[in-house]
Amino acid sequence: MLSTWLRKNLGEVFAFAALAVVMTTNLRLPVLSTLQRGLLATGLWHAAPPTAPAALLVQFASVRADYPYPLPLLTLNGRPANLRQFRGKTVLVNLWASWCPPCLAEMPGLQALYQKTDTAKVAFVLISLDENPNKARAFLKKKGYTLPVFFPAAPLPTPFDPPSIPSTVILTPTGRLADRHDGMADYDTPAFLAALEKLAE
Repeated sequence: MLSTWLRKNLGEVFAFAALAVVMTTNLRLPVLSTLQRGLLATGLWHAAPPTAPAALLVQFASVRADYPYPLPLLTLNGRPANLRQFRGKTVLVNLWASWCPPCLAEMPGLQALYQKTDTAKVAFVLISLDENPNKARAFLKKKGYTLPVFFPAAPLPTPFDPPSIPSTVILTPTGRLADRHDGMADYDTPAFLAALEKLAE
């Protein structure tokens, strides 16, 4: 009787077994991030260009607007850095981790945007929240990403303390909060690039 049921439901059994293998092995992260990257490719998750929406300004009204946030960082090589060093540029801050599938799904778009951006006007600050920095370094090396990546050297202040990641914060050259997007998105669009560069004017 069991063999009859198995023959009738062989496709479902194989599908369930494959899913179990993916979800319980090292395949989970690359498979989930690839599927989510496919969702981003549909165009349904394009990030809206930063425009400082009123609701966001009210939400973070208590945050100082003068430049900027005292955000101590460490470079990939362990050297001290600070968000203040990007004064005068539009700054895209992205919080991510190598164990986060949606973070990995949006990384190719961020890399593509970075390569198209005038870095004299716009700075990218990707902050890895990996507890083990070597995991972030290994991931970046494996993928060949050249984005500037940092590690936090102190607890993250508002608005860099999202409830979940990925999260992206955009600052104007004077340090004003222009936008924040929580959740994965595709930032590699002409409209988003144009908005970043316009903020830098």
